Amino acid sequence: MTRHLLFLTGTRADFGKLEPLAVAARNAGHLVTFFVTGMHLMDRYGLTANEVRRVPGVQVQEYANQAEGDPQDLILARTVTGFSDFARQIRPDLIVLHGDRIEALAGALVAATNYIRSAHVEGGEVSGTIDEVFRHCNTKLCTHHFVSSLAAGRRVRALGEPEATIHVIGSPELDFHARPSGVTLDEVRARYAIPFDDYGIATFHPVTSEQDSIGRQAEQLFAALAESGRCFVTIAPNNDPGSRAIFQTLEALPKERFRLLPSMRFAHFSELMKNAACMVGNSSAGVREAPFLGLPSLDIGS
Repeated sequence: MTRHLLFLTGTRADFGKLEPLAVAARNAGHLVTFFVTGMHLMDRYGLTANEVRRVPGVQVQEYANQAEGDPQDLILARTVTGFSDFARQIRPDLIVLHGDRIEALAGALVAATNYIRSAHVEGGEVSGTIDEVFRHCNTKLCTHHFVSSLAAGRRVRALGEPEATIHVIGSPELDFHARPSGVTLDEVRARYAIPFDDYGIATFHPVTSEQDSIGRQAEQLFAALAESGRCFVTIAPNNDPGSRAIFQTLEALPKERFRLLPSMRFAHFSELMKNAACMVGNSSAGVREAPFLGLPSLDIGS
């Protein structure tokens, strides 16, 4: 029987997790729709909605839920409104969402209050920040759980979720990293105007509970990287509160040694990681994807 799956994506990061699942569902003969919102639709972060539109055989609905600097509670309220209206319109059989972002929380609330079956990808993870609270909320609101590890599965069970609803699938993006990217490093460097071939990758995101100090943290981190003498490809932070302070530091870095990019296509980022000398920052890619690829990674901050 053909089912209609509605995937909610608000960032380039969660899209990297959801795309392999959406493609698998499409290939199995199901109808797939992406609800695209959040930083996907913001110029400063590379308009990554374009990457979602590149997926063949799926439908795409875009919804602008914020302007830069809007508070999280307002973004949550707007996303609930827009996603609820769309879900009522198309009546999906399953809503699929990822992780701990505010958009995912909105999707989980809509699914639960409308009694729509829902799948939460990568529940049960621990970060020690307010994002972890959102992630566990999503677990309790969703009806099915696709976790990355046995440990995550145990945490989801400890939250009271039935064993039959928990499935260990690993991190979906690792399947992509395990395959050839389809592009060469020379093609990556040409597309993104990266002038060096010996480089590290640096990514530093805001920690929502540390807005007052995140700018100073960024200054200290990138001052140390500048003193190292290495060259770095730097990916812009996500759009959480505190990102402006990080951007101020990034935009002042010497351009001959730091290439600042708003975002990258996933295949190109995969190839960039496979050829990097190291990775530094607080991105989850440094914790999960870098070890998978054998890339030395230094995790910074809380």
